[in-house]
Amino acid sequence: MEIENTYCEAFEGLFARICITAKDEKRLKRAAYGATALPSTVFGEAEGGIEEWLNEHETPDSRKGAMVQLWVNYDKDEDAAKKLEYEISKRVRQGILVVPTTSVFNAFSSDLGSEGQIDTLDRIGHCGDGYETIEQRFGRKVIVVPIMMGEFLVERFLGYKKGVMGGNLWFLCTNLEAALEAGEKALSAINRIEGTIAPFDICAAGSKPETKYPEIGPTTNHPYCPSLKDKISGSRVPEDVNFIPEIVINGVSLDVVKEAMKAAIDSVRDVEGLVKISAGNYGGRLGKYKVYLREIVD
Repeated sequence: MEIENTYCEAFEGLFARICITAKDEKRLKRAAYGATALPSTVFGEAEGGIEEWLNEHETPDSRKGAMVQLWVNYDKDEDAAKKLEYEISKRVRQGILVVPTTSVFNAFSSDLGSEGQIDTLDRIGHCGDGYETIEQRFGRKVIVVPIMMGEFLVERFLGYKKGVMGGNLWFLCTNLEAALEAGEKALSAINRIEGTIAPFDICAAGSKPETKYPEIGPTTNHPYCPSLKDKISGSRVPEDVNFIPEIVINGVSLDVVKEAMKAAIDSVRDVEGLVKISAGNYGGRLGKYKVYLREIVD
């Protein structure tokens, strides 16, 4: 298996780290998956992922939980914190609050302190239409929102800080089975690295910045589409490659993203049908960080 002499291009993001809890696993999974579904930064919105599943001893209210990260692009020329507040409020209101028995807590630990806080009263707490209350529960200040299935609790302040988005790996495979196997093994390895998420899971459709249709955002990365390799000039797909899954990695720091990329590469070395590992970059135009693949595996 060849590791191409190239780099992935990553960039700064702003993220919140929240803990979702629920009465049972069915409700918890529905809320966690609902809140992190539809990664959509290409539309100027947010993306998210499940960092870790938590047991009853790891959550504020002693119920099973999920550690979730929600991200927006960081742009110093705009108020990224306000953008994050807006995007989080949509995901909490539509993905979590509507699921029976759920609660939301701040999940920044003492060793990963936040750089700022979002006040959840205006955009989430006021779902109580003025009947919400602010109380101390589980040693935290929470907003108690009366709902038709009891109460919804959200911690008054959710922390946020800067991290790194867009670390990525491409697995060039001869067949579909190899592509899916490599993707699943990489995801399992990434999930073992604290502070990381893979917001697009196994991504089937890598994109490129330039497009013929700017109204819909980035479009397919056509030089790397195997079905086009015999139809277009300039195809970058090797003759024996027919599937290229992409794994995108966000993390609390650049070092954590590098660690997750290395773990993912190491996990797929024995996948039969994986012929090359590469990564997506855009000549340094997208982000400030370049992670060279051969450097992280040496």
